[in-house]
Amino acid sequence: MVQASEGIEFVSASVETTDEGYRLASSFSVELTHALEDALMRGVPLYFTLQVEVSRPRWYWFDEVSIKSSRTIRLSYNVLTQQYRASVNGSLHQNFAKLEDMLGLLRRPSRWVIADHAALRRDVSYTVAVQLAMDVSLLPKPIQVSALGSGEWRISSGWNRFNYRTDGK
Repeated sequence: MVQASEGIEFVSASVETTDEGYRLASSFSVELTHALEDALMRGVPLYFTLQVEVSRPRWYWFDEVSIKSSRTIRLSYNVLTQQYRASVNGSLHQNFAKLEDMLGLLRRPSRWVIADHAALRRDVSYTVAVQLAMDVSLLPKPIQVSALGSGEWRISSGWNRFNYRTDGK
């Protein structure tokens, strides 16, 4: 397994066909920088966005983007109760006793349906791009100003690409 000293590194990703549609399964190596961990411990929520884009290459024009989806994960720490809390897209809330347990949610996000079956053509090759990054734009405004000038606040896996071929059925 890849181990990041600080930041986010891509480990793996795959697209699965299920009854509900296409699901993305991904994993990352995530280690918060000292500045991010310090801010979290002081009660500042951190936001991470997992993005996926599925496109079909075309020789005569730009690539056709078939699926574009994202999911935001909010990490926070309650100083009074000394509990960590994570929420996905503002709805699924989960409490944790340890920071490492909460970071597990970022390292292996739950599989989620990125599109229904009609979004992709049958028996066609697609390029899937996946990225996990801290979303500085969702931080409180006073912190955004200092975060924009600091590399410790801007961590990302970068875009990672792999090929996926749909079934011919």
